[in-house]
Amino acid sequence: MLAILFSSCTEKIDVKLDNTYTRLVVDGSIEADSGIYRISLSKSADYFYNEPVPRVVNAKVSINDGEITYMLHESQQGKSGIYETDPGFAGKTGKTYTLHIELEEDIAGYNTASASCYLPPVTNLDSIDAVFHPEWGPKGIWTVKLYAQEPGDEVNYYLFNLYRNGKLITDTITKKIVSDDKFYNGSYMNGVDVIYLNNEHKWETLHPGDTIILQMSGITKEYYDFIDQVRQSGYNIPFFTGPPANVKGNINNNGIGFFAAYSNSFATTVVK
Repeated sequence: MLAILFSSCTEKIDVKLDNTYTRLVVDGSIEADSGIYRISLSKSADYFYNEPVPRVVNAKVSINDGEITYMLHESQQGKSGIYETDPGFAGKTGKTYTLHIELEEDIAGYNTASASCYLPPVTNLDSIDAVFHPEWGPKGIWTVKLYAQEPGDEVNYYLFNLYRNGKLITDTITKKIVSDDKFYNGSYMNGVDVIYLNNEHKWETLHPGDTIILQMSGITKEYYDFIDQVRQSGYNIPFFTGPPANVKGNINNNGIGFFAAYSNSFATTVVK
């Protein structure tokens, strides 16, 4: 009877996914800090495509701030599909930056693509703290708290990244934290929890003596919505259902992805 019971609960399911047309995929950002910034260009592929995604090479990529056009250079000409700014490039808050791409070959019937993003300011972080809560979860939870004055002049949107001993913990878009200022607009953020780390997972927990850096970035509502949609698309109920809608980026001409611009504020502490 047990054998019949367990065998009856097992069924092979062949998931058939339709093919779709190829589209340009854009991923990259610029910041208000001086550095080298990268724009990644690739092509979309079917779900069961079992090779590295095709890179888009030999494109002409530039960024314009309304006055000056900055040309980007492919890191490995004709191979990488990664386009870099010159060293020392830095965006300026209050400006709108436009990414322009000219393709060597058409993708989905287009040989150009563009996207624009405003670079908003961000408040300065006063300090951060790491607190362990042993009563939360099987092995406890670490929270990272921030202390800063929220401007309150308008609705602001924030992106948070965390570094532990120089290594980025929030290293994928699904791990990044975004928030608006709905609950503390114009108030002093006195120990607001912005990062939660599960002590059960060694790759994200903290230890006494660790140095952590919190990066708080001022982002646009459009970028906030994009990250939020990407995060939600990974949690679908019932199983085998797709996201409620395609994730909306800011790339035109049927492109996928997002070109972002943001400013940063940093604070560091040593875990006790």
